[in-house]
Amino acid sequence: MPIVDNAIYREGVRSTQPVTLDLTFEELRDHGGFAWIGLYRPTEEELRTVAQEFGLHPLAVEDALKGHQRPKIEHYGDVLFIVLRSARYLDAPEEVEFGEVHLFIGPNFAISIRHAESPDLGRVRKRLEQQPDLLALGPHAVLYAIFDEVVDEYQPVISGLENDIDEIEGQIFTGDATVSKRIYKLASEVMAFQRATHPLADVLQILEDGYEKKGVNLELRRNLHDVLDHSLKTVERADSFRALLQNALTVQSTLVTQNQNEEMRSLSRASIEQGDQVKKISGWAAILFAPTLIAAIYGMNFRFMPELQWGFGYPFALGLMLASAVVLYIVFKKRDWL
Repeated sequence: MPIVDNAIYREGVRSTQPVTLDLTFEELRDHGGFAWIGLYRPTEEELRTVAQEFGLHPLAVEDALKGHQRPKIEHYGDVLFIVLRSARYLDAPEEVEFGEVHLFIGPNFAISIRHAESPDLGRVRKRLEQQPDLLALGPHAVLYAIFDEVVDEYQPVISGLENDIDEIEGQIFTGDATVSKRIYKLASEVMAFQRATHPLADVLQILEDGYEKKGVNLELRRNLHDVLDHSLKTVERADSFRALLQNALTVQSTLVTQNQNEEMRSLSRASIEQGDQVKKISGWAAILFAPTLIAAIYGMNFRFMPELQWGFGYPFALGLMLASAVVLYIVFKKRDWL
């Protein structure tokens, strides 16, 4: 059985630490107090054994076995079933790792089932054992302490995401082509963080309302309300992160479009300049072609040719070459080819 810790508390103090669940159940029945049982990634058979010992509802057990649930709270008689989503920021890969905690809170027991490394419920237990007045309030004190730990562990995640967003905002204007991919990746993490934190406020509000109706200890209600305030602030920050990333993606898309437009303008200018050069070359080629044609004709040395025996034939040929070149130059100049 993957029991991390199994202890019975009376008047806020750890009284006994039974070796098996059977002994825990017998100890509670014979001497009272409440049991806090911590499980880590139990198998289906192991969880059903716990359910049988403490009379847990089959539907709640099925939910605990399935995992990947949104934060929620459900009542099964006098037993509460609560699902929490934990999160922690991993510095090396710069990403958020999500976990899941299931809680069964009964009149004389608190069963915590952890499916990830976070949150550190061992630390929660040690801290709560140093507050016997609070622990003396029973299983709901355990519930509050675990809520408080989960919400507190959101703060490093917020700091990590905020730092990533700051880096992205600086990266956008450097022209880094990989920034769009990073924005999408971070946006998916922020949305997952929203899914973990948004329902939490509703769960806490339901608990607070229920505690008020049942007249639960005022100090415990105040502590729970403080956790609710922190969770609402976390939700606001997560929402602001998503808005910032959407703005960053819009700015990045705009910059990419501007760069593409600038490249198109550069290509257009180059194409226009190239066209101007082609026109100039073509114009000069046409100007030179006319004299060349005349010279070629008169260079064929046939016996019978017009003006071959004429004394002004040579000057006439040169004049014709010059005149054709001048006419073509004027025409091309007017058409802005030269």
